[in-house]
Amino acid sequence: MNDKTKLKAAKDLGKGLKTIGDWQRYIATKLHQANVWFGHGAANGWEEANLLLSEITQLHFEDLPNYLTYRLAKDEQAELALLLWRRLNERVPAAYLVHKAWFAGLPFYVDERVLVPRSPLSELIQQQFEPWLVQQPERILDLCTGSGCIAIACAYHFSEADVVASDISEDALHVAQMNVAEHELEGRVSLVQSDGFYDIAPQQFDLIVSNPPYVDAEDMADLPEEYHHEPELGLASGEDGLDLVRHILQTSPDYLTEQGVLICEVGNSWVNMVEAWPNVPFTWLSFEHGGDGVFLLTKQELIAHQAEFSTQGK
Repeated sequence: MNDKTKLKAAKDLGKGLKTIGDWQRYIATKLHQANVWFGHGAANGWEEANLLLSEITQLHFEDLPNYLTYRLAKDEQAELALLLWRRLNERVPAAYLVHKAWFAGLPFYVDERVLVPRSPLSELIQQQFEPWLVQQPERILDLCTGSGCIAIACAYHFSEADVVASDISEDALHVAQMNVAEHELEGRVSLVQSDGFYDIAPQQFDLIVSNPPYVDAEDMADLPEEYHHEPELGLASGEDGLDLVRHILQTSPDYLTEQGVLICEVGNSWVNMVEAWPNVPFTWLSFEHGGDGVFLLTKQELIAHQAEFSTQGK
């Protein structure tokens, strides 16, 4: 179906509505009635409505409450109706529809070459990883950077640090480069194409932070339709979700300074990790705003359990 046909199909959506407030309530209601999946940076229909309205009106979503009685122009209503039709019928995540997602309070360009930013790591970054870092990091590695959101957020919150962002996907790195340029961080955030650590030159970092692919085969088979718009390369990681995590555990000590730490998100696969390595003292981090499945290990802890990482959990 081409855009002209979609526009025709969407023409009756929101018919008779005029104001931003009218559309806000209407979009939220339609989304909830359609049982769409809210798992891509928005918790509910209201948040997705605000994301769509913010893009159409060019108002920051936090300012929308001040403009609820303002009327939308006819062309704005038509564009909004088309976006809503695609969200309802094609199950495209709202962030992809407007090519924008928010992470750690910062805006990022996104499209279907990268995952939509939604990691609880944003909370840790905004807290500068307190109290887990012994000292302010001078060098940070964001492994599996995707859109570059983690690397860029780290650069904002550690203004003296140099950040390396790596990803196996050339497409993802193109998006990351766009975001690095948009945030004017070319001098401090460098991009490297690499499958895990394999193509990263020997060097050391005070902090390695990673949100790698970690979805296991069972969960991949059950993912809601919205997730199928995302690159599978950024989600799937073998039968138990730990294929890349094993490599990270085995290799990261070589890339950490003596006081360095690894912080890694594994989502629901944390259960598989605990089963695979029951003797490893993973520190599982908690979050005020929700989220789980993020662990921390120091370089010394990683070294102490290298034999287990090399022989167990396979």
